Amino acid sequence: MWKEENNQLRRSFEFKDFVEAFTFMTAVAFAAEKMGHHPNWTNVYNKVDIQLFTHEANDSVTEKDLKLSKEIDSIYKKA
Repeated sequence: MWKEENNQLRRSFEFKDFVEAFTFMTAVAFAAEKMGHHPNWTNVYNKVDIQLFTHEANDSVTEKDLKLSKEIDSIYKKA
């Protein structure tokens, strides 16, 4: 589940291996580009940590972040 803390939405995702994690990240990248809103994230092998916040809104959580988080959840369910 997404957690809101320090003006960010945060969630970690874990996958079977690096390829599965990278495939997920690729799908998220295309969705984010389409929305014009991009995540901050890190990847270590099979784990992807994502932080969402809006720079234009003084680095706080906005509707853009909520929409992207729902899209990311949808992508994760298909992975």
